[in-house]
Amino acid sequence: MNSNQIDGLREALKHSPDNVPLRKMLAEALFGLTQYEEAEKEYREALRFAPADNSLKLGLAETFLRAGKTSAAQVVAEEILDAEANNAAAIMILSKLAFEKDDVKAAKDLYDKAVKLDSTVENVNYTNDLNQKLKDSGMAMSYIIDEQLNDLLLSSDIEKPKISFADVGGMESIKEEIALKVIHPIKNPEIYKAFGKKTGGGVLLYGPPGCGKTMLARATAGEINAHFISVGINEVLDMWIGSSERNLHDLFDQARMNTPCVLFFDEVDALGASRTDMRKAAGRFLINQFLDEMDGVKYSNDGILILGATNCPWYLDAAFRRPGRFDRIVFVEPPDKLAREEILKLTLKDKPIENIDYSGLAKLMEDYSGADIKAVIDISIEAKLPESIKLGRVIPVTNADIKNAINRHKATTREWFATAKNYALYSNESGLYDDILRYLKIKK
Repeated sequence: MNSNQIDGLREALKHSPDNVPLRKMLAEALFGLTQYEEAEKEYREALRFAPADNSLKLGLAETFLRAGKTSAAQVVAEEILDAEANNAAAIMILSKLAFEKDDVKAAKDLYDKAVKLDSTVENVNYTNDLNQKLKDSGMAMSYIIDEQLNDLLLSSDIEKPKISFADVGGMESIKEEIALKVIHPIKNPEIYKAFGKKTGGGVLLYGPPGCGKTMLARATAGEINAHFISVGINEVLDMWIGSSERNLHDLFDQARMNTPCVLFFDEVDALGASRTDMRKAAGRFLINQFLDEMDGVKYSNDGILILGATNCPWYLDAAFRRPGRFDRIVFVEPPDKLAREEILKLTLKDKPIENIDYSGLAKLMEDYSGADIKAVIDISIEAKLPESIKLGRVIPVTNADIKNAINRHKATTREWFATAKNYALYSNESGLYDDILRYLKIKK
């Protein structure tokens, strides 16, 4: 477009200043002539009339990028992605920004993500520049090796647990709830398919630390004879932008290839923290990837049970609790008296003991988690070791020893309930935390 045509567009806008398509055309023309300051001015003016127009924001971000205003370009690109998570052009801008900062691996990962979403954004010259920079930095080979090591790591983590609900002390009501929501659908897939219901889905286990959420997840897999993949945060999070999303996708793919499968995410709040708390695009990308994988739109999740465990459900993005995701939520409370007796018996099994009053001890350990009970037993055993070594024979643990240990180790769950109580009382519009109030015997 020549200068006369530019002048013509400006003249037309004098008579119709709110004509967004016309102003966009002028901004694009100015951009093409590398008049970036003028292009920026026109994009800003157009956005004043159409503030939600992502195509205008994209043009402004590209203008900032060409003008060397990298911080402004990143802010606008991330704003676009907040509204449209899979906008390939905006992701491409972030890739170029990473390239400018010499973060070549992040640039490559973002570029691959953008091209996968929309092949039309592929740029041969930029691809060559990326590959050359990877080669020059020595990362090209490590990039391939990282992929291979990741595949080996994932394939080695699949197991079939030997334990079942019989190995979990007490918790009968929780087992019954999990059976109703999880086990029956997996064991009776034909009935559910007849009603058009898929087997699998997501269940969130929440409660104080040490109350058996991980063991319940493993026992659930054992109960339905399913494969089990336990995912720790360190297996997903990666310092490189894009790598975390790829790790997450690979984990879901492993589960899909090994159905029926329980995919268990411990400390899921660390992976799915609220997007409003995320200050960088990388965190939002990971959450959006997690949600896409859970939805199973591109890939079938039939036969996959996704279990998440968290001590802090209030930090989990609300989008995770929508139907089809973690829509089934189970409160794993500290074991009741009968459960504490069972845990004591299981923990003391095959250990030298004498005159143990399981019922009396369980009564003294109200609010104690399973981990607390095991800590009490460890303390009582450690107290007997010096005497046993001195006398050269095994001295059994007595009821008095365990009572002394109870006095030394207090219930760690009480600190958790002090925090949870505030959320249950003041941030509980949906009734999500009613089980906490019930446990604490508090009426709203």
